Amino acid sequence: MNSTPSNLHRSIGRLPRHFERQNATRNARRVLVTGGCGFIAHHFIEHMLEVTDWDIVALDHLDYASNGFDRLRDIPAFDDRRVQVFTVDVAGGVSVGLRKEIGPVDYIFHLAAETHVDNSIRDPWPFVRSNVIGTYQMLEYAGTVSSLKWFVYMSTDEVFGAAPPGVSFKEWDRYNSSNPYSATKAAGEEMTLAWANTYGLPAFVIHAMNAFGERQHPEKFFPKVVNAVLEGRLLPIHSDATCTVSSSRCYIHARNIASAILFLVSRAEQREKYNIAGERDIPNLELAQRVAEIIGKPLHYEFVPAQLARPGLDFRYSLDGSRMKSMGWEPPNGFEESLERTVRWMIQPENMGWLRPDLEFKPTGEPAIEIAA
Repeated sequence: MNSTPSNLHRSIGRLPRHFERQNATRNARRVLVTGGCGFIAHHFIEHMLEVTDWDIVALDHLDYASNGFDRLRDIPAFDDRRVQVFTVDVAGGVSVGLRKEIGPVDYIFHLAAETHVDNSIRDPWPFVRSNVIGTYQMLEYAGTVSSLKWFVYMSTDEVFGAAPPGVSFKEWDRYNSSNPYSATKAAGEEMTLAWANTYGLPAFVIHAMNAFGERQHPEKFFPKVVNAVLEGRLLPIHSDATCTVSSSRCYIHARNIASAILFLVSRAEQREKYNIAGERDIPNLELAQRVAEIIGKPLHYEFVPAQLARPGLDFRYSLDGSRMKSMGWEPPNGFEESLERTVRWMIQPENMGWLRPDLEFKPTGEPAIEIAA
């Protein structure tokens, strides 16, 4: 991984003007971010470093998805004295000594989670441990923090299950979890609401849609598309039973999610839920075609019926983002802009370590590994 980005890297990965420090807040806070070395969390930390003067404490278990401290090195968080990082498994609780080192905090952003659906199907226990027990431990810790203004729980659109055509779920619609991952996220969400109701914990919940962006783990759909196009490999695309219609998602750049979180800390209401939605439904085939177009190479794909590809796979997710829009928030960066910037960042030689940790090329025409979107 590249810990000292080149000027080109900095230019491509630079925050757009929407995120520049000229809009910085000046009410210094101290905040805690769980899963701080993870994908969305490190983008959130970078965002806070750019637009606030807050002090940041990050906790991370450093499992396989964290890539060690590489994401935080790359942004680079360790060049800023405002950042402290502790290696800790939140499912084991926050020890007395760690509480002393963390000190008083204003906000707890609970972003730590096991997230890969395929892994949850193969072995649900790590997801129960991280997403359910870990959330319980953080809620119990939060109850001891007298300075706490908000406990923010990051949930997912997947708790609602598959969205029928034309349907976008609102914040308080019923849940219908389809796989162990989404079920454990729903459990953590319900516990957060219960602690807010029973113990008065200042808390709210965020539902986010499929995130993409720089430094995403190669097991996720977006990097898999880029890899398949670069290598000329066959890309499986989840489809309906007729193998004629692509599954779809509503993708949103992780920076836009970061923007929404900061927007909410000054506007959210106690024990409420907020949907962070992307611009529109995008068929996965269309996304892959756009990626291939940006790279300038052909796309080779085949349709695979969703239920044959993975049990518990939902064909479509969709959130209704009208509540956030009515509050005055819209994604600062459009999907097309974010898509092109991210793809071009990924394929720069100095960033290829994020896309292909082993840097091994497979023979042309060899099927790509299973897609998880």
